Amino acid sequence: MDSFDGAAFWAGVGWVALAIVVLLLITFGASRVAGRHNVIDTTWGLLFVGAAVVSFFASSGHGDGLRRWLLLALPAVWGLRLAIHVGRRSLGKGEDPRYEKLLDKAKGNRQLYALRMIYSLQGLLGLLIAAPIVVGAFEPRPVRVLAWIGVVVWAVGVFFEAVGDQQMERFRANPGNKGKVIDEGLWRYTRHPNYFGDACVWWGIFLVAADALPGVATVFSPIIMTLLLTVGSGARLLERSMSTRTGWDEYAARTSMFFPLPPRAKRALADS
Repeated sequence: MDSFDGAAFWAGVGWVALAIVVLLLITFGASRVAGRHNVIDTTWGLLFVGAAVVSFFASSGHGDGLRRWLLLALPAVWGLRLAIHVGRRSLGKGEDPRYEKLLDKAKGNRQLYALRMIYSLQGLLGLLIAAPIVVGAFEPRPVRVLAWIGVVVWAVGVFFEAVGDQQMERFRANPGNKGKVIDEGLWRYTRHPNYFGDACVWWGIFLVAADALPGVATVFSPIIMTLLLTVGSGARLLERSMSTRTGWDEYAARTSMFFPLPPRAKRALADS
């Protein structure tokens, strides 16, 4: 098949949306058992695993085989790693202050408000961001060079995210570092290596889809993710809470906010 099958694609979108709804309803049930809504943070990565699995099977006989496998493997590896990491990190902890603050605005039933403002919104956002996965899976044209560039960008992203998370865990495990700012490993070059890695992952997945039409039209997906990570609920909120820590001002002054760069002090010394 040489042309994009629109009817099959929209049927696939429906199945992906259903999978996301089911995952979120299961998560909501789990939140009532756990007594906290931040369990959805663990499900966030799993939403894209579900989207990738459903898209893979729904696109059978419609999309290029190799691209379908890439768009199954890349989101699945990233999403499962993220879910495991977030799940382990949240064990034994209470509710996230972000969700407590949000639920304080509820005028009626807090759980219905949570379904609408936490679960529904994240579900819609997940469906939008998953667009390269779903669209790309139905593209019939063979994989070309741009897709392999996307795989490399994705791999860089997974490296920064996974290594950055591991370095942060090791730093936090040392009681002597309590109240301090991490300034080692990847964190010397960017204040948010995990967020930078997350953005690279989604630009990489987009490039796999953008290797053929109409995948290029899904560019809004990595743009949305990058904005969320930099000016949305990611770096901006985290830096607000980190600004009270010892050494933060000096660290922020010499370290790139997002894109990895050599520390500014070293560049100044080299120029002098």
